[in-house]
Amino acid sequence: MNSIRGKTAIVGATDLVSPTGIIGKPTRQVEIEVARAALDDAGIDPKDVDGLYSVGAGPLNALELAEYFGMQPTTIDGTMTGGSSFEIHIEHAAAAIAAGQCETALVVFAQMLRSGPPIHGSGLGADPSRPDAGLEFEAPFGLPMPVGGYALAASRHMAQFGTTREQLAQIAVSTRAWAAKNPNARYRDPISIDDVLSSGDVASPLHLLDCCLRVDGAGAVVVTSAERARDLKQKPVYVLGAGTCATHMMISQMPDLTVTGGAVSGPKAFAMAGIAHSDVDLLMAYDSFTITVLLALEDLGFCKKGEGGAFVADGKLGPGGAFPTNTNGGGLSYCHPGMYGMFLLVEAARQLRGQGEDRQVDGARVAVAHGMGGVLSCASTIVLGTEDTL
Repeated sequence: MNSIRGKTAIVGATDLVSPTGIIGKPTRQVEIEVARAALDDAGIDPKDVDGLYSVGAGPLNALELAEYFGMQPTTIDGTMTGGSSFEIHIEHAAAAIAAGQCETALVVFAQMLRSGPPIHGSGLGADPSRPDAGLEFEAPFGLPMPVGGYALAASRHMAQFGTTREQLAQIAVSTRAWAAKNPNARYRDPISIDDVLSSGDVASPLHLLDCCLRVDGAGAVVVTSAERARDLKQKPVYVLGAGTCATHMMISQMPDLTVTGGAVSGPKAFAMAGIAHSDVDLLMAYDSFTITVLLALEDLGFCKKGEGGAFVADGKLGPGGAFPTNTNGGGLSYCHPGMYGMFLLVEAARQLRGQGEDRQVDGARVAVAHGMGGVLSCASTIVLGTEDTL
């Protein structure tokens, strides 16, 4: 269970986001820029990278990046689970490094949703070259994807536990308050619960401001062995625990609309890390929609199932609150270029280094990055910590 605890560390982390939502460069160019920036951040030469992990511009993206950099990686991974891909990449890279299969891994992502070529299809893996069960069995009934799946989960949570639209809206309000402290955030103007409720239904009960952005964005992180990390430029951010659980692909096949794979990945990661919930100083939770955050809080065990609405209602997720969450402004207000999990890792690393600037969480020692891919389909949880947590 503890095989990878403290054996690796994130030593480089960067992202590229524009407050306009538009970067306006080719995807490959942006991938190279963030990869180089993350390596520079760590003080590592590209030729020293022997593990490469990437999804983005195409199914062979990692191979193409390796060729561009002149790398010959001994581990290479293009695992694609949507928004949780990058947490899974950290888990895989940490395991590979701990097993001696490589020493330094680069994880890269870029997607130009606004300035890149248009993406056709259902928005969830639509590919005319292969069958898509969702297109066959769900789309004909008019379910808009992906928002429709999350709306079903929100509706069920409301019916089963009495959760309100106002409680979900508070998540968007708290997240926007963090975005106000981030000069790169797409939206920084404060919003109220009434603003969320009056922003128009997208898929009832979710309003426009319950939904993530669609913008350009990119990021990269560098992971290496704990031994090497101590001699590099940045304060190491150690990988303490990791867990992943996939439960379904189509929302109609989700075993329980109010329980995600985080109920498995979270406890596994926490047990590996040897931490309690009270040890967590910062949560970076995937926020494709407000309901995604509420389910994460419950499934990770920060509150009981069904109590997420009451848990967030006092604004504790926002600045000055008791439980800082999504301190960069999240996918709701900072950026969301289709797959957001990379940005969870970058912000968690910055916070644990003490580089959060106006949004810095005082004394942050333990952070949790919790990715979600598909339609609440695949959860991956990474626990990160500073050196004094080892």
